[in-house]
Amino acid sequence: MLNTNDILQTIRMIREENLDIRTVTMGISLFDCISDDQARLETKIYDKITSSAKDLVSVCQELERTYGIPIVNKRISVTPISYVGAGLSPEGFVRLARLLDRAAAALGVNFIGGYSAHVQKGEIIGARNLIESIPQALSETELVCSSINVATTKAGINMDAVRRMGEIVKETAYLTRERDSIGCAKLVVFANIPEDNPFMAGALHGIGEPDRVINVGVSGPGVVAAAIKEAGSCDFSALADTVKKIAFKITRVGQLIASEAAKRLGVPYGIVDLSLAPTPAAGDSVAEILENMGLERTGTHGTTAALALLNDAVKKGGVMASGHVGGLSGAFIPVSEDRGMIAAAECGTLTLDKLEAMTAVCSVGLDMIAIPGDTEASTISGIIADEISIGVVNNKTTAVRVIPVFGKGVGDYAEFGGLLGYAPIMPVKNGDCRDFISRGGRIPAPIHSLKN
Repeated sequence: MLNTNDILQTIRMIREENLDIRTVTMGISLFDCISDDQARLETKIYDKITSSAKDLVSVCQELERTYGIPIVNKRISVTPISYVGAGLSPEGFVRLARLLDRAAAALGVNFIGGYSAHVQKGEIIGARNLIESIPQALSETELVCSSINVATTKAGINMDAVRRMGEIVKETAYLTRERDSIGCAKLVVFANIPEDNPFMAGALHGIGEPDRVINVGVSGPGVVAAAIKEAGSCDFSALADTVKKIAFKITRVGQLIASEAAKRLGVPYGIVDLSLAPTPAAGDSVAEILENMGLERTGTHGTTAALALLNDAVKKGGVMASGHVGGLSGAFIPVSEDRGMIAAAECGTLTLDKLEAMTAVCSVGLDMIAIPGDTEASTISGIIADEISIGVVNNKTTAVRVIPVFGKGVGDYAEFGGLLGYAPIMPVKNGDCRDFISRGGRIPAPIHSLKN
């Protein structure tokens, strides 16, 4: 039976607290497009994507009108392109990137993800060539997002790939230097990448997924922040219950949109991702949630504990609301996309070290962090290695999306626009880690990976 109070609360959450569906993402398999003729491959990929997702945007617009719930992004994820174009040269992969960009633009979606490779234990030729193509591909496209998985708990860490990705990030920053190195905002390095993630830049369509599928990412940091503020000075058990209850309601909205979108598009419903994804808008901040718990400023002592409570309560509340939960699920802490995180970084309370500590208990990792443009590639590789280690040892997904902003240093700002926001340039360590990164090989998997 419908509860009037629940309906009114949902309306208030939409109107006053920035509740929205952050993304409806259609995953599309491209395995049936594989061909040893590149022209034929390109034709099949373009036709498969544009025919599969031709109604995606219009259906999302219909759902917005029907239910009054904003759907901020409409996106596509595809089979990792390193598999689909396994025999291509780096130049051939760049051609595919341009093709993906054209298909996404023709459909009117916000981003297309899956310009990706898995190299946690080594590289096939297709993965190596795709990685080499990334700087050019991201500099010549607007809507293509790339992700590289360099580690898993089972395989350990491919340090050769980590070293190369530090160099790739630097090259991408240089090639997009006229736009504050924005190409790096579309590139993320993962450990334990999920195959059903609807959020960019890490979305891809995993090899175990259906031919097509709908995955939905919910949001609502403002809703959670308001609920915590209203709860007042309760103890931690009551605080966790408050978050769980509101996460349940947020997830039910996501479940509704996911099931309706799947039904209208005639494809399976995959998962709801419970992640609290902030935006630069006022009142839509994960940092504000933590500060409403009693922290003067995000990043101060107690921040990691507050984030751990939030992340756990979101998962517990959300998983009761949906039978199919997946993706990343929890709380995102992207600096440039969260007004509270930006303010904390500006005053120096939130540092790279503190963000790394917070990633041990949150959903992803070091996300949308602007660093000095003259940062060495080996230092970027060291940042990646540290963060990826947290994911491997703790058997969780972690990732790095840092932007060395060409020509800028600490005290400057990077402007990315839209949901990507803006960010103060944050300092990195001065010490050199080049000799460590250059050792090469693999860091072995942790002992607790042997669970068979």
